[in-house]
Amino acid sequence: MRQAAERVVQRGRPALALVSGDAGAGKTALADALARHLSAAGWTTAWGRSPEYEGAPVAGPWTQLTDALTAAVGSPEPAGTGPGAPAQTGPGPAPTGQGAPATPPAGGPPPAGGVPEPGPDRVEDPVARRFRLHRAVAALVTAAAVRAPVLLVVDDVHRADPDTLDLLTALVGEPEPVTGPVLVVGTYRAGEIGPELTAALARVARTEPVRVYLGGLAEPATGELTRAVAGPDLDPAAVHLIHQRSGGNPFFVRELARLLAAEGDAALREVPAGVRDVIRHRLGRLPDAAQTVLRQAAVLGRDVDPEVLAALNGDPATVLDALDHALHAGFLTEHGADGQLRFTHILVRDTLYRDLSAPRRAGWHAAAGAAVERLHPEDVATLAHHFTHAAGRATAPRAARYARAAAEQAERRFSPHEAARLWRQAVAAHDRAGGADVRGRLAAVMGLGRALAVTGHLDEARRLRSGALATAARLDDPDLTTRLLTAYDVPASWTRNDDEQLSRQLVRAVERALAAPGGTGPERRSRLLSTLALELRGTTTDRGRSAADEAEAIARQLADPGLLAVALNARYLHTFARTGLAAERARIGAELVDLAARHELVSFEVLGHLVLLQAHCALADLAAADAHAGAADRLAERYDLPLVGVLTDWYAALRLAVDGQPAAAEVRYRAAQARLAGSGMPGMEQGLLALALLCLRLTGPDDEAGRPAAGAGEPGDPDDWAGWDFGPYQPWARPLVLLRAGRRDEAAEALRALPESPHDLLREARLCLAARAALALDEKATMRYAYAELLPAAGELAGAGSGVLSLGPVARHLGDLAAALGHPERAAAHHETARAVAVRAARHG
Repeated sequence: MRQAAERVVQRGRPALALVSGDAGAGKTALADALARHLSAAGWTTAWGRSPEYEGAPVAGPWTQLTDALTAAVGSPEPAGTGPGAPAQTGPGPAPTGQGAPATPPAGGPPPAGGVPEPGPDRVEDPVARRFRLHRAVAALVTAAAVRAPVLLVVDDVHRADPDTLDLLTALVGEPEPVTGPVLVVGTYRAGEIGPELTAALARVARTEPVRVYLGGLAEPATGELTRAVAGPDLDPAAVHLIHQRSGGNPFFVRELARLLAAEGDAALREVPAGVRDVIRHRLGRLPDAAQTVLRQAAVLGRDVDPEVLAALNGDPATVLDALDHALHAGFLTEHGADGQLRFTHILVRDTLYRDLSAPRRAGWHAAAGAAVERLHPEDVATLAHHFTHAAGRATAPRAARYARAAAEQAERRFSPHEAARLWRQAVAAHDRAGGADVRGRLAAVMGLGRALAVTGHLDEARRLRSGALATAARLDDPDLTTRLLTAYDVPASWTRNDDEQLSRQLVRAVERALAAPGGTGPERRSRLLSTLALELRGTTTDRGRSAADEAEAIARQLADPGLLAVALNARYLHTFARTGLAAERARIGAELVDLAARHELVSFEVLGHLVLLQAHCALADLAAADAHAGAADRLAERYDLPLVGVLTDWYAALRLAVDGQPAAAEVRYRAAQARLAGSGMPGMEQGLLALALLCLRLTGPDDEAGRPAAGAGEPGDPDDWAGWDFGPYQPWARPLVLLRAGRRDEAAEALRALPESPHDLLREARLCLAARAALALDEKATMRYAYAELLPAAGELAGAGSGVLSLGPVARHLGDLAAALGHPERAAAHHETARAVAVRAARHG
């Protein structure tokens, strides 16, 4: 670890060190020793600790770290020089106190009930906000590193929330936002690596972090530690027994050594070989009153506030005596200049806490909450924690109130995952209270919906909004309903909704809000109209398009960039009423990119590039499509937007298909589908892979007329189309599947039963599939319909405007239809156009 620190200074750039091991292996002790050594050498050191137990109140680790760094940067002389000592916070309590918020709410917790605005009326892109937060922290770390080398310790990252891991990987990832000599040390339990930490470790792997795994001590080292605790005159046999019992785990060794010092060799042979059993045994040696106080202290958490503990116990003198006993026995330790108390290890606290019965635990949490409420009413995170774990109906209103205040605090710190956890607590507390505070519960539900939308759980956020709307309708509050309907500004790139029933419900609610007596202001009206258009995407009426047009006009009149971005998104979703509108979509995409780049609306800038990718792909300008795919991927990497890669992966597969590499395209399609599964984009998941592979089978290397070469459209025998899951695309695939099976009459019936295609980005592909079946069945009516519908897109690649799949030049299909309908001159002209489109696609490829 010291060598890693030396290399950081030599190279003058950041590095990451990861310390892992079992509980009690000495991870924190190692980091603490390193911090003390480097602090003495003039480094600025700062600590941030993740919550060490489930549901603990937390002031985020980065809040703790930045508090310390702010103090260092603000000092009059560089750290390590002059009379000022380097800024340091050790592994004790967070600088602001356990669970203390970084920014306490003005005026304390909000009153019970009442519904705040579910979201700002003006767009504030959460992606840009997160990026600004990361850059601000990076700038602070860099400023500190200019003055002196910096050590940042992030303890217990196996307990870290996604926001903490997100910032950690942003600071040490590539490209590095931090400059200067900075060593970041993360500690975690090797046996408690969850999916979030797994993903974070994968992201930082390319930076080649220093990795230190702490296994058990060797027997000689066990002897040194044992003698340091129990005295120098120690029987080697006792050391051997301790080493066998403990496996060399330093914490376990220390506990056994204390037991040995207190009770002698016999105790080691009688106590079961488990660290928790040793803790329980040693606790039993304390006076009964001291045991009770320690158990109450465990309810408070790892850190112990004697004042709160005295209020909880009710007998300050007994508490002081008990603390003396606990310190002497090694259950508690003192940290910092002011002697703050904390359990020597989280295993001690956890053992005491878990041994409590549920009723006693709940009762003491309620009492602890009441004590904190009197002594530290601003500490809403801790209050939410205690009243939530009190678990009773009587304390539920306070649990809901403080959970809401803590959630809002987390939102101000931009910790959306922590906010979501707290909003869930608030909702559960309202339910536990019996649901009397309807508006208060509604506020919590909408807060949860906001946090879920920001963290990418859009399907759950939409369901919550549906339930909230039903509640608002019962309250007969039109203004509240309007605010609920316009609560989220999340870009939409896929042109079909994943839940049509919910969309119909939202459409009815928006129409009622628009028609309400008294109307709404222009900004609210624009948002309502955009919401309406978003929910009507894919429909075959013109209501969505007219709503989008009016929303856009209002937004332009108000000169509101956020409002305009949402309206342009809505208009884009309604550019599929007919084929051949790729150029219009390109204009929308270009304006979105320009508008969003100028106003830091990152999500909409990405959307603009994706729209331009689709439009240029339709126009067979694959070089331009490649450029916009690259721009979207670069934004995704910079701002950590994994869902963008899901979409550009599908384009990469399409690109291979257009380039005439069907085998490679199929491999890439299957990989894209695997990444899509579980991505939170249910509107895309079902049937898309089968549809893309069908189009791949039906499209082969083009001859000079842009038609498939002989036999190119015939799928291989191993493919059983009938067994493929086409999902919502089944009606358009079914005639071709039946034809392939030789069931011609059923195929003709399926073709005649085709519904009107949704007006979405796969409409063109569906028309081409219908045309192929009609040509095979000689169904003239369907041929004429498909020809008329496809004609406006004669110069495009069929279906490529989806950015997902293609069926070759539209003109090829038009030529085949014209020939079958008895128009040879038209057919020849279309085939000439098909050759030109094929050449253009090949040239840009």
